[in-house]
Amino acid sequence: MEGQHNPPAHQFVDNPKPNHGRRKACGVPTKMGASDQANQPGSKMGTIDQANQPAAKMGTSDQANNQPGSVATTERLDRLLSQAANRCCADCGAPDPKWVSLTFGAFICIKCSGAHRSLGVHISKVVSVKLDEWTDDQVDFLTDSGGNGAVNTTYEAFLGNYTKPRQDCSADDRNDFIRRKYEFQQFLSNQQLSCVSQNGKHHYQQQQSSSNRYGLGHAFRNSWRRKEDHKPVKKAVEVGMVEFVGLIKVNILRGTNLAIRDVMSSDPYVILNLGHQSMKTKVIKSSLNPVWNERLLLSIPDPIPPLKLQVYDKDTFTTDDRMGEAEINIQPLVAAARAYETKSVTDTTELNKLLAKDGIWIPRDSPISVIDNKVKQEVTVRLQNVERGHLEMELECVPLTQ
Repeated sequence: MEGQHNPPAHQFVDNPKPNHGRRKACGVPTKMGASDQANQPGSKMGTIDQANQPAAKMGTSDQANNQPGSVATTERLDRLLSQAANRCCADCGAPDPKWVSLTFGAFICIKCSGAHRSLGVHISKVVSVKLDEWTDDQVDFLTDSGGNGAVNTTYEAFLGNYTKPRQDCSADDRNDFIRRKYEFQQFLSNQQLSCVSQNGKHHYQQQQSSSNRYGLGHAFRNSWRRKEDHKPVKKAVEVGMVEFVGLIKVNILRGTNLAIRDVMSSDPYVILNLGHQSMKTKVIKSSLNPVWNERLLLSIPDPIPPLKLQVYDKDTFTTDDRMGEAEINIQPLVAAARAYETKSVTDTTELNKLLAKDGIWIPRDSPISVIDNKVKQEVTVRLQNVERGHLEMELECVPLTQ
């Protein structure tokens, strides 16, 4: 039924990103937490944190009923944070880190978490200590990983003449170091030596040439980068570097009167895109008025792009059918969150007056409010390039200071 409406000029045609397998450090698979299973091939959840899913799918009654077990999980996480090596960011040394790379088991600061996110979730899966719900399996993985001390012993074993950045370093220096450390894994072994497997048939050797100083596993990931191997490292590490200005929580509430794509109904799910990030909701079977109540967390890059969404009908044996798409301008919400954070605005009325004074226009059908000291926006969008359908969401902008 597409083609009955003329798509607006700002519509998009982004496709879901493929998943990638687990990574290896010097021939040894990197351990992955429970929430990373959502990112593996065959998962219907895409890159959604399992902590955000209904408790019945979590497999633990503690999380379902908020029993003391969940309190014990939080206490264990706090004990890990209190360890000496974990009191500072693993990458820049900033005090009091509140973010974790679940892929590596490292506690990191908000600025370094942005650099990790720019690598892609297939390289470093980042979660918040305070904003995300934690499972026992995730805390077990952090405990087994040994924290920042063990991570840096492995991934900074041979820094050589390379200077590790400090917390006040530039964004370029921070991104350059984190990409070298985790994606290229340059510092795993001495640049003069080779890491040879026991059978002697497979080997890894760090080259001295500035055009090829990449870590193990680089040849197996992102094959499109092979075209640029002849270019200097500085040129290569600039690919995908993004500065983030905050986080946005997107609560997908429900769909109304969606289009029919099967015989009598549809199996809808939603894909969100913000910059290079992509996240997917669960599939609701046989419903034209699905209720998701599913919260997704994305980083807000700078410059701030529109939040794009696509609705699809899940098919088993054929390509999933499109059920519409839309774009949301989140710049007013980000401006409101900044104003609330920096100008001591205490309620919704003061916030709206301040935004109007700054010339920021807020649509009447998408009001921005201050609720429980949080800046939120209720949004209802009419899906485009489809015969019918609306989607209801609640957006929340999270300041970097949190």
